[in-house]
Amino acid sequence: MATDHAAVQVAPRVARRARMGLGSLAAVVVVGFFVLWTLAPLYWMLATSFKDALEASRPSPTVWPAHATAQNYVELVTGNIPFPLFLLNSIVTSVGAALATTVLATLAAYSFSRGRYLVRGPLMYVVLATQMLPLAVLLIPLYLLFLRVGLLDTYQGIILGYCSFTLPFGAWMMKGFMDAVPREIEDAARVDGASPTVVLLRIVTPMVLPGLLTTATFTFMNTWNNLLFPLTFTTTMERRTLPAGLLLSFSGVFKTDWGGMMAASVVTTLPLAIGFLFLQRALVRGLTAGGITGG
Repeated sequence: MATDHAAVQVAPRVARRARMGLGSLAAVVVVGFFVLWTLAPLYWMLATSFKDALEASRPSPTVWPAHATAQNYVELVTGNIPFPLFLLNSIVTSVGAALATTVLATLAAYSFSRGRYLVRGPLMYVVLATQMLPLAVLLIPLYLLFLRVGLLDTYQGIILGYCSFTLPFGAWMMKGFMDAVPREIEDAARVDGASPTVVLLRIVTPMVLPGLLTTATFTFMNTWNNLLFPLTFTTTMERRTLPAGLLLSFSGVFKTDWGGMMAASVVTTLPLAIGFLFLQRALVRGLTAGGITGG
């Protein structure tokens, strides 16, 4: 009887462990599927970048290049396509937009967080409402404006165009970090005779450093991959950024250089991948802090 009673108690435990094992296996399978689904395009891009022009354009593609070659990467530097110039333009415009957005978003967020003026609430919602508009809506008005003031085909025009959609997002993100700063610290600084500018620069800004880093990084990533704005606001190859320059350089009416385009895409993706690996902890910490404390 004792043996039967022990067996009755053990059976539910075994069944429970079996269910947990099946659940863990199912979770591994699902996660593995989504990992493969995510990495498959990256693998295909890398594999195609090592194929020659004939193999890359075959109707029946190969999983891995039959005769791997680095010629596509060599031609990025030695070929007729000004890839280094495209890379420089992307760096200048993306870094410029990140810096401008971070500075202006910090000022706007401080105003939204600490200001007590009449139109503060409506202005905040107007800024938020601009995020509901597709980027294509801004192209024609900005193009006509830049045409009149002579900002087409310039770094300044591209950077201002980027700021038109990165600044509202940055302002709302930074407001969450500003709201987390205790007002008592600012009050103590004012009692000691600090001006509002000194309070913002020396007291508040160092305390929202994770927010500054998060805002700058997200702005850089969004502008680095943007195609519509540099394609619309530039008229010469000397001002094209990587997305616009690669599209116009490798795509033709009768032929597309897939190998060269994929090699350029690999080089273009590397800065974002490397930067994200180094900054991912700070980004997660910054997003978490802004999401929890923002109000």
